[in-house]
Amino acid sequence: MSANSLPEGAAVWHSLEVDKALDLLDSNADSGLTPQEIEQRLQKYGPNELEETAGRSAWEILLDQFKNIMLLMLIGVALISGFLDLMALREGRLKPGEVPFKDTIAILAIVILNGILGYVQESRAEKALAALKKMTSPLVRVIRDTRLVEIAAKELVPGDVMLLEAGMQIAADGRLIEQSNLQVRESALTGEAEAVNKQASLKLPEDTSLGDRLNVVYQGTEVVQGRGKVLVTNTGMTTELGKIAAMLQAVESEPTPLQQRMTQLGNVLVTGSLILVAIVVAGGVIRDGGFKNIQELLEVSLSMAVAVVPEGLPAVITVTLALGTQRMVRQNALIRKLPAVETLGSVTTICSDKTGTLTQNKMVVQSVFTNNKTFRVTGEGYAPTGDFQLDGQKISLEESPEISALSVACAICNDSVLQKEQGEWAILGDPTEGALITLAGKAGIEKDQWNSKLPRVAEFPFSSERKRMSVISQVEGVATGEADSRGIDPAIAGFLQSEPYLMFTKGSPELTLARSTQIHLGNHSAPLTEEQRQKVLAENDLMASKGLRVLGFAYKPLTEIPPEGSDEASEQGLVWLGLVGMLDAPRPEVRAAVQECREAGIRPVMITGDHQLTARAIATDLGIAQEGDRVLTGQELQRMTDQELEQNVDLVSIYARVSPEHKLRIVQALQRRGRFVAMTGDGVNDAPALKQADIGIAMGITGTDVSKEASDMVLLDDNFATIVSATKEGRVVYTNIRRFIKYILGSNIGEVLTIAAAPIIGLGGVPLTPLQILWMNLVTDGLPALALAVEPPEPDVMQRPPFSPRESIFARGLGSYMIRIGIIFAIITIALMWWAYQHTHAAGYQGNPEAWKTMVFTTLCIAQMGHAIAIRSNNRLTIEMNPFSNIFVLAAVVVTTILQLMLIYVPPLRDFFGTHYLNLQELGVCIGFSALMFVWIEGEKIFLRIVGKRAV
Repeated sequence: MSANSLPEGAAVWHSLEVDKALDLLDSNADSGLTPQEIEQRLQKYGPNELEETAGRSAWEILLDQFKNIMLLMLIGVALISGFLDLMALREGRLKPGEVPFKDTIAILAIVILNGILGYVQESRAEKALAALKKMTSPLVRVIRDTRLVEIAAKELVPGDVMLLEAGMQIAADGRLIEQSNLQVRESALTGEAEAVNKQASLKLPEDTSLGDRLNVVYQGTEVVQGRGKVLVTNTGMTTELGKIAAMLQAVESEPTPLQQRMTQLGNVLVTGSLILVAIVVAGGVIRDGGFKNIQELLEVSLSMAVAVVPEGLPAVITVTLALGTQRMVRQNALIRKLPAVETLGSVTTICSDKTGTLTQNKMVVQSVFTNNKTFRVTGEGYAPTGDFQLDGQKISLEESPEISALSVACAICNDSVLQKEQGEWAILGDPTEGALITLAGKAGIEKDQWNSKLPRVAEFPFSSERKRMSVISQVEGVATGEADSRGIDPAIAGFLQSEPYLMFTKGSPELTLARSTQIHLGNHSAPLTEEQRQKVLAENDLMASKGLRVLGFAYKPLTEIPPEGSDEASEQGLVWLGLVGMLDAPRPEVRAAVQECREAGIRPVMITGDHQLTARAIATDLGIAQEGDRVLTGQELQRMTDQELEQNVDLVSIYARVSPEHKLRIVQALQRRGRFVAMTGDGVNDAPALKQADIGIAMGITGTDVSKEASDMVLLDDNFATIVSATKEGRVVYTNIRRFIKYILGSNIGEVLTIAAAPIIGLGGVPLTPLQILWMNLVTDGLPALALAVEPPEPDVMQRPPFSPRESIFARGLGSYMIRIGIIFAIITIALMWWAYQHTHAAGYQGNPEAWKTMVFTTLCIAQMGHAIAIRSNNRLTIEMNPFSNIFVLAAVVVTTILQLMLIYVPPLRDFFGTHYLNLQELGVCIGFSALMFVWIEGEKIFLRIVGKRAV
């Protein structure tokens, strides 16, 4: 077979015999490929590397910031303002001391600042693929042309024969040719931490899920122990890792709800502004009978355009989100992408991995079956403290000596170490064996002490073919004060007559039981009856049906140390001890978090690579699913069309034995159903789904770099409960964003209407310059808005369903509030403007006739202070609230008022901003009119309370 006729990756390698796979790839297990074949295949398949598609450059990201419609309008305003200043400069119409182009410079500075803010948020380079590339091994040993050589991993081609040994990172996907006690950790791909025992001789069904393909190995996974010979079947982008890279790059980033709402807001404001400008200009032209006052009309239009754009809003939103990230970090949630803070508040579905997020990632023994009795075991994690319960009642170990006997076997037939680190119990070694040491500790059996009582002299190690391991120990007489004549500990006194050695065996319950002929009862052994055998098997099935991982234990007294390799003969005639059932136990705080989710209208879903029985047991225990709910497996999902999955996705809360593409399909199906999805994950396999999800949540402790780079948020404690806390914070942030948008835009509408009214009612000139409007929008609006951003949460924030992520920014009455308050603002200010104009143009007035404009400017600014105080609550009156519950609002009001007065009474600032001196009477009138705004809003609350309506 030539290189040009090699299979294109369509072959299901795990379903093929080794010889068939070698034949398909025209390779030889002993001699490998020839140099000519290697060259041909390199030409056809290319190097064994992950390929990267080009993304947006830094310049493209920066330029995209200035495509925002509000910034484009401001740029247009700045250019027109600059042109008018240039004309005035040429014609000598500038007033003494007036600085030309100051409006243009100020507006362009705001545009540039907003552009930079947007760029900083978007410019994080996508590093997920770079992290994926780190997972590929740099060097690999292969057989080529009958010789063993070491080559760069990128030179591997399909058909190469690759050699594996402990500690290696696998460089390509391949079909096992042969193996010896080979264990591979595939957690990066499957999400399950336990190493997989590989078997080359298997031929598996085509629909076998990724985690159950025991005869193949995958790029990026790690050899834990043993050795193997592998036929390379896929390289580069055709490997499972390559498919993940392709999926990552195919996922397009969607704008967040906040970004969509801000775009909608900009479109509405700019459109409304342009319509209003057109009306004012057309009305002025009609009134004047021509274009003789076009410059004045242009100045009015410019002021209106600047007034309608909330220049401070992007900065306020950015600071609000940044403050939200700080609060979330204190709750162990690290936000990587700023808009994700608000997006969390819109989540309707949380898809969570099981291991380590819903569970402790610590195997804990739940149940023990010995001497025909089932004991429940209590305790959390690896702490060797807990009780043994029979029928719900705590029992003493003296009453049930068989527990101590079984616990000795758990401690001795074990290669792990239990130790205390920084106040936490931790395991060095296999988590399953760690659970067994912890069980022994709960029974008072300490491994270190028993290693001296029963020192190991030989062993038959675990292998995937035997599915068990045995340890041979020498019996040391240790005087305990309660021992028999030989000083044997009472826990094992019934094991022996005069034998100097004991063999302890653990492994598959069925296989270990099949080799047992006796059973240990209390302090002695007796023949194992068929009835007892069936009872053990039935209990094993019951434990397995609850999702427990079950191990069987037995022992055998020996007169001599068995020779090496005699395991088949030695592991016969065993004495059965019992069953131990363990589970990666749920985190205790997750049950309450799941309940809080449901109360908040958020649906939790479990998506795991683990077996369906285990997944069902954990999900039912936590309240994610009910007894009897359907579990959808990866095999079933594989056979479904996208339409069928979409029909079922709202009915299934547990997905088991899933592969990377399944997770991505589940997220996409939920999104097509209109759900707003948060997805958790820690492995490489999770990265495409994390990127596709509306909120991708990576694990900070167990997560790979790939998953973290693809995510929006990282859980520093890997805890599901932290997601719920972060969701609550997201809701608070969104509520506060709506609050200060109401505050800012209500005044902006008032400004626009006031400016438009001046020429219509026949007052000379524009009441506000663009620079003064910028001051209002940035300072007198901006500072209180920032203070409103830290308003504490409402008490019912997690007792209501999430607001639709697709709702308009103007939804739930916000738009009508802005228009209503804007009109009231305008009425108050226009009334003041009319009075001020008459006052400053009256005969005998001593001040500057233009001072009416400063009175309008001052009234608008101080009225906003009353607005800020009143808007803190939608329903409660200001006198009903603690004024110090948000001290920042009070501080912002005081500071902003002082700054506003400085613009009137500090000469350099007065000259720069074009204001005029006001006497105390004029200032008092401004404050009086401003107070009407506060009175109106408080009056609205009273009215709504009387008619029984809830405010926005």
